[in-house]
Order: sequence, then structure tokens, then C-alpha cells
Amino acid sequence: MATRVIPPRILRKLRYNTATKPLNSSHPPLSPSLSPSPCLLPAPLPSPAVLRPSAAASDDLSFRDVEKLFSSVSTTSLLRSSAVLHATAVEPMVDFGTWLLRSNLMHVHGIRDLILATVRNTFFDHFCAGEDAITTAASIRHLNRAGLRGMLVYGVEDANDNDACHRNFKGFLHTIDVSRSLPPSSVSFVIVKITAICPMSLLERMSDLLRWQHKDPCFSLPWKQDCFPIFSESSPLYHTSNKPEPLTPEEEKDLQLAIQRFHELCHKCVQVNIPLLVDAEHTSVQPAIDYFTYSSAILHNKGDNPIVFGTMQTYLKDAKERLLLAAEAADNMGIPMGFKLVRGAYMSSETKLAESLGYSSPIHDTIEDTHKCFNDCSSFMLEKVANGPGGLVLATHNVESGKLAAAKAHELGIGKVNHKLEFAQLHGMSEALSFGLSNAGFQVSKYMPFGPVETVMPYLLRRAEENRGMLAASGFDRQLMRKELGRRLKAAVF
Repeated sequence: MATRVIPPRILRKLRYNTATKPLNSSHPPLSPSLSPSPCLLPAPLPSPAVLRPSAAASDDLSFRDVEKLFSSVSTTSLLRSSAVLHATAVEPMVDFGTWLLRSNLMHVHGIRDLILATVRNTFFDHFCAGEDAITTAASIRHLNRAGLRGMLVYGVEDANDNDACHRNFKGFLHTIDVSRSLPPSSVSFVIVKITAICPMSLLERMSDLLRWQHKDPCFSLPWKQDCFPIFSESSPLYHTSNKPEPLTPEEEKDLQLAIQRFHELCHKCVQVNIPLLVDAEHTSVQPAIDYFTYSSAILHNKGDNPIVFGTMQTYLKDAKERLLLAAEAADNMGIPMGFKLVRGAYMSSETKLAESLGYSSPIHDTIEDTHKCFNDCSSFMLEKVANGPGGLVLATHNVESGKLAAAKAHELGIGKVNHKLEFAQLHGMSEALSFGLSNAGFQVSKYMPFGPVETVMPYLLRRAEENRGMLAASGFDRQLMRKELGRRLKAAVF
């Protein structure tokens, strides 16, 4: 997916106004301690437990036996995966590919078809599940035979009008139908991007208004319903420098349409009992995305097992505080809440935006700080789901974080029989970690976008650009693949 261009409106001085309408539901309203108040100081946040190395980590998660690790992968697949990962680790090749896919050559008949065919048979086949329901279902079944599950996502994002939102909404509904048609439990989650079902400009406006209300708790947002805390005291608010104007009647109408789309997706997932996971995006629209997620979780999450999951990007300095606040609010309301933890994928654009506005980056200053934040949040959530309701997805390609979380989960008794924990990696990435975790007794999913090549192209471009560091660091996987290919060659010769 292409790196998003920062909207010009964010780079200008913003001038825009807003109260909170109680949600008509069977759940109690937020307690006063969870509502903004200029007179109350926030209670001190509990310190999350820390993941610590353990002997169990190496016992649970081992990469020594490459034959066992790749036992479900054919030699042909291993060769192709190794070649694709090697190609994506060469930065000049990635630069050339992204240039080519954005060049005027894509408008030349014949050349465009050749480029798309090449992409389809290489990078698309490696990183995506398929172009339609049939090929996607086949990919999921193949994955399931290997002991893994699929997280299905219709590969669209960044809608600009209601027509595009409605088309995308139909695509997400179709994704749920595809998931329902597959063997039980082969699909762990259906993924939705709020940026695909609500116009981007409206998400920006909502985020401005939510930020201003955090600055001024007396600021009224008539459309706002019950919601867990979206911000912490350390959350960046520089996107909104001036008091925003209230949503216009047309914007409120568009908001209701977007909410209806999302609630219909939630309702359908409740019917088929497949969790719906909301992806995180960049900070200019994340407050609105969290609002959609949390207000819907209050409506749809019942019992011990959540249907609606949110995402926390732990490379953000405020991630731990926001996670603790949202989890505390969910507990106080008796709502089971699910979270996916990721490191994050918008480092370049976030830093550029902050610098353009004269602020420091919202992202941790060092990679070590990001690792610590991810591991601390993981430990906190592992203990939480082990001792109560809720769900956790640990989306990581970092082997050390995988080992630490596996050891912690082992100590807490969370394994394959416990549906509250899921590890996840991108389809086509970190295969050794995925198979290693699965062999260690954990549920593991692969994030699998699908759709026509032309539709999923922005996703592929963004993965190539934003994950170039991770792709370049895929040497661990490639080394293990080469070792297994060498073992198979030796076995065939001798």
C-alpha cells in the first residue's frame, strides 16, 4: 500500500466546534471517573508487568529443527519464497518496482498488462491470498493444512466519498461470507479498515473535534456516544491547533452512514461468530478510528469473548498509557475488549508530519524503546486475558518478542486450547516464526489481503515502502529456508 500523502489541510492552520450523547444500550454509561472533567486529575496508571526471558522461551519456541519447521512447505514454495524475500531485501529493486507501478507506463495498454501479470505471479501471490473468493478459499485451506489460520482483509483503504465507501463496505461483507464458507476456525479474524468505509475527510474532522474535546472537556460533541478513553495525557494533539467548527448537517449524515456500515459488519460477525479486527492507521485519523472501535465494542462485545478488536501501535510514545486507560474503562463497564498489538507502520510519514508542524515525533526515540513498549503491553494483556475476559493478538515479526511472549503465555497456561491469544504475521513474512509458534502449541494467523491485483496494488506498494526495513531484515527467514533447501538437496542426492 502506498505511503499516504499528508493531507494539505493538516499542514494548514485548522479552524473548526462540539457534547456527548448517551448511547441507548443495556450497558451502564461511563462512570464519572471515565468521563472528561477539568476538575479531576487522572488516577495513576498501573504499571504493566514486564516480559522477562525464561528458560521456557527457548523450550517453547525453537528454530533448530528446520526439517520440522518447514515440514508443511513444498520445495517449490520454499524456493519461490526465498527468491521473493531476497528480491524485496534489495532496496534498489524495491525502489524501481514502486517507481514502475506509479509511472505512466501503467497507462500504456500492453505494457500495463505485462507489469500486472509479473506482479500477480510474484509479489502478489507471495503476500496476498488471492484475487477472488475461490483462490482466497484455496489459500486459506492450504494454510489451515499447515496448522495456521487466516486473517482475511479486503485490500482497500482511503475512501474519499460515500460511493467508494459503499463499494468497499460490500467488499467487507463479502469477506465475511467467504470466511463463513470455509472450514470452522480456519479464519481467525475478518479485518476492516475504517478508512475504507468512512470518508477520509470526515475521519480527519472527527479526529480534530475529539482532540479539541480532550483539550477542553467542556467542548460539546452532540454526535458522540459512550466510548472508552481515546487519549492519554501524553497523546499528541498538535494536529489540531485551532478550535474546530462543528460537523455540518451533511457531515453528520455521512457519519451516520459510516456508523451504520460498521454496525452492520459487527452484527454480521456476531451472527457468524467471527471476530472483527479494526486496523490502526496514522495519527491524523486514529482518534476517529478508535471512536468507531470503542463505541461499537460497547454495543457488540458480550460475555467473555469480544467480537470487536482494536489495534494499538506500540511504536507510539502514548501507546502503553492509552492501552491501560481503555482496558480499565472496559473493565469498569463490564465489556470484554480485544486488542491487537503491533509495532507500527507509518514511521516516515508520522515523523515528517510532526516536524512540519514544529513538534517532536510521536514515535519512540529508539527501537529499544519500541521493543520495550511492545513487550510491556504484551505482558500486561497476557496476564489480563489469562485471568479474565478479553482477547489478544500479538502481531509481531520480532523473534525475541515472540520468544518472550511464548514464555509468558506458557507460564500463564495460555496455549492452543485457549482461544484468547493469537499470534500473527503478514502472509509471506516471518514464516519461521509462524511455524515455530504453531509447533510450540499456539494459535497463529497470517494477515491475508485479497482482491483484484489493481485493487490491492496500493497495499502492496505501502508494504514495500513502509516495511522495507523489515524486508531487508528478513535474512533470518532466508537463512533458515536456505538451510532447509540444502538439507532437502543433500537428502535427494545422497
